[in-house]
Amino acid sequence: MSLNISTLLSASAHRYPDKVAILSEDRTMTYAELWHQVSRLAGSIRKLGITPGQHIALLLPNIPSFTLAYYAAHLVGNPVVPLNILLKPDEIAYHVRDSNAVALITCGDLQGDALLAWEQCEELQHVIIYQTQKTESLAHARRPAGAQLHTLESLLDHSHPIEDYHATSPDDTAVILYTSGTTGRPKGAELSHFNLMYNAEWVLKLPKEMPNHEMRSLVALPLFHSFGQSVLQNATVMAGGTLSLMRRFDPLLAAQMMQKQAINVFAGVPTMYYGLLNHPSIQPKMLASLRLCLSGGASMPEDVMRRFDKTYSVDLIEAYGLSETSPVASSNPIGGGKKVGSVGLPIWGVSFRLINEQGDEVTETGVAGELCIKGHNVMKGYYRRPEATAEVMQNGWFRSGDIAVRDEEGFYRLVDRKKDLIIRGGFNVYPREVEEHLYAHPAVLEAAVIGVPHDKHGEEIHGFVALRAGASCTTGELIEYCRERLAAYKYPRFMSVIEQLPKGPTGKILKRVLRDQAKLQNEMA
Repeated sequence: MSLNISTLLSASAHRYPDKVAILSEDRTMTYAELWHQVSRLAGSIRKLGITPGQHIALLLPNIPSFTLAYYAAHLVGNPVVPLNILLKPDEIAYHVRDSNAVALITCGDLQGDALLAWEQCEELQHVIIYQTQKTESLAHARRPAGAQLHTLESLLDHSHPIEDYHATSPDDTAVILYTSGTTGRPKGAELSHFNLMYNAEWVLKLPKEMPNHEMRSLVALPLFHSFGQSVLQNATVMAGGTLSLMRRFDPLLAAQMMQKQAINVFAGVPTMYYGLLNHPSIQPKMLASLRLCLSGGASMPEDVMRRFDKTYSVDLIEAYGLSETSPVASSNPIGGGKKVGSVGLPIWGVSFRLINEQGDEVTETGVAGELCIKGHNVMKGYYRRPEATAEVMQNGWFRSGDIAVRDEEGFYRLVDRKKDLIIRGGFNVYPREVEEHLYAHPAVLEAAVIGVPHDKHGEEIHGFVALRAGASCTTGELIEYCRERLAAYKYPRFMSVIEQLPKGPTGKILKRVLRDQAKLQNEMA
């Protein structure tokens, strides 16, 4: 049996060739045009000598080239590795090396960081750049021996559409999504064609006030994230709908696009809904065309959901999932019956269970336990991380690390996280990475990083440090030090310098004490 995610596009291109597939700032593409370009790029990938099964990294914002490269790579059997566009060169290099990517596709806006990362990646044999802005820099770019630099435009101009598919099995890896977790360096979750196909199909089964092929989805979520890929890109393409791409979310611009383009599907993290709700220039009539609104990536504040529903006369639905679950694992019912503050019920084909610290199943309602997930959406494992995979995959159940309770109707509510993962604006930040950078500062003796509540971002990053004897450093200097070395969503916005960090009897830093201290500081501010 063969199954390939690129068939989502090919089927829609044959059904709706003249329909607009993608709207963006500078171009409009019909399904026929998109499929033709995908076929040509797929031919180029083969012509470059990239063989099926080799990995292709994508460092691209929400532009048509992401969708183009995504489906072209799948068409010839190459798993894709979408990278966060906020990563710095060293971080890009780590992801490329760890995933064994042999090619990287990027764009002019990001070519500087991509080329700096390339210098560190001996196995990266091809870099492909779309809309090159500084062509003079490409000729002199340092590159590994034998590696080749291309422009996407040139490859498309000198290639022929591919005429045959590479047959992939349902369990073959389609995407490697890097997830930060809470300890160690980021790990690549391997998602299969089957994982992604069923997650996209879940969206199309949701009750909507329009046929699926009339979906007009505003894509403000980054396409490198599983939420944007599965719930918006793959589902809309599968339906034969239209993707309206937004490079970076801005509440007013999003509302204007919704009004002008009659957007009827929107999915976002809570901070996006917060922005749409609180912008002084956004009027309810601007969002009048919305028929399906989904929230995920972080817990939705109950007050925000209630006010959004009332202000815009929609039924905002909270869902839940992780990169490791493709991502959707549960959702509130649509069309009535949702429970505000809950992540709903497991989606079709997915099972939940709660376990206590001893690993025994929690069967009582209202009793907290770690949420475990089983179903068609669960990843194959972490790429080249058998030990890390074994830690979270037990007898087919994925241990999420989230603590939840189940009510008498089977709805789940998240109450805590087992570990110290920080979710800022829908992005996962693990404290250890930030702490390692703080420890590298010559004035820092000890460091700890926590998440603190934040109205807009859900959580904000707060660092605590104790300085070395005789050293001096301001909080502003420490924040700037991190900002220069970490992606924008990772560096602390709050910093405290204290005499010593609180510790337990074993010497472990007590982050719960730091959380109490941060809360007190916030109350006194």
